[in-house]
Amino acid sequence: MKLSRRDFLRSTVASGVLAATPGHLFAKGEQPVDPERLIQAAEAPVLKTEYFKSPVEIESMELLRNGKEFLVRATSTDGAVGIGAPNNAQMIRFYPILLQSVAPHFVGKDARDLDALIDGVFLRGSNYKMQGQALWVCVAAAEVAVLELLGQVAGKSVGELLGGVLRRDIDVYRASGHRGNTPEEEVDYLKQLVAETGAKAVKFRLGGRMSKNADSLPGRTEGLIALAREELGDEMTLYADANGSYDVPKGIEIGRLLEAVNAGFYEEPCPFDYLEETKQVADALTIPIALGEQESSIRRFRWTIENNVAQVIQPDLHYFGGFVRSIRVARMAAEAGMPCTPHISNSGLGFLHAMHFVSCIPNPGEHHEYKGDPRLPVECDTSTLACKNGIVRCPSGPGFGVTIDPDFVRDAKPVESI
Repeated sequence: MKLSRRDFLRSTVASGVLAATPGHLFAKGEQPVDPERLIQAAEAPVLKTEYFKSPVEIESMELLRNGKEFLVRATSTDGAVGIGAPNNAQMIRFYPILLQSVAPHFVGKDARDLDALIDGVFLRGSNYKMQGQALWVCVAAAEVAVLELLGQVAGKSVGELLGGVLRRDIDVYRASGHRGNTPEEEVDYLKQLVAETGAKAVKFRLGGRMSKNADSLPGRTEGLIALAREELGDEMTLYADANGSYDVPKGIEIGRLLEAVNAGFYEEPCPFDYLEETKQVADALTIPIALGEQESSIRRFRWTIENNVAQVIQPDLHYFGGFVRSIRVARMAAEAGMPCTPHISNSGLGFLHAMHFVSCIPNPGEHHEYKGDPRLPVECDTSTLACKNGIVRCPSGPGFGVTIDPDFVRDAKPVESI
């Protein structure tokens, strides 16, 4: 039986995913939520400062590199240290921005003012002119180091610092990054991912990526949608990501094929910044539309939520600038009765960041992406960090709850400003 978007959201609420959500259900045919309520939700404080009795002044912020891996180290004037893992794939391109335009903004400041620091870095100098990944990947890199520092000082996990831990067991989906293989090859690969982790949900890619309706192989998309349901069974949740492949008519056509197999959501049917076109696709379909991976603007997220452009909201924790900004988006989505499913790339400790984010927001989606083993040498006393029966346990120790191998940190060399 196919679920309408209204039924999808109601079933999510009934399952307890949105049980802590304020506001009302926002579905097709209802009036948009009051924009003022979205603004209030976004402007509410994020960091819980009551855990700190005295200032945590940031004395230094350094970028370190060991091979292909980057680390950001924040040190307080009292000698406390927080080491965070940024998005390596992007840091190799953007590190001068971190060193010249972002890190200096945090040095000499009280880390307890994190909310204001995140807002202020946007306006420092002409940083706002770099809106997008170039700026926000670097802000996220600084923020994870500061959050680790604060967690170590307070003895609290990131989830506790950012509102309180609501869940530690995270239901995950496994995603394929493949395009250009046959439907049979792709389904075999999805089966392998499921066998490795016991995942109850998978995500596969459609179209050719920003391809103006061209498929990566003729007929691959149509064949894959049908074969995935046939081979993986009715109990498997299917998510599909078009990565902006389609115009409105083709996007609707593919969406109806996904509806026919009762897929869970349909991600980025149109190019990510074609909001009006995406809304046309959303209005014509019942399957929830997922959107937000490439978004860099809180105001555009608000417009997307107000206008029901998408029904699953997906800020990327690195591309969008970190936890504070992403939690603001999650709260706006919650106000509208929408789930938030963060996007995260396979770099550094991104999957760990996603788990902590999901642990503390009021409105997580049903499943969240699990990228696999950490790419950094870490130890964790409170979680295996592995997926078993489709569930990963979020660590509960201070900060992000893991210890990066001290030898690995010691061998990392400072990256100098250029």
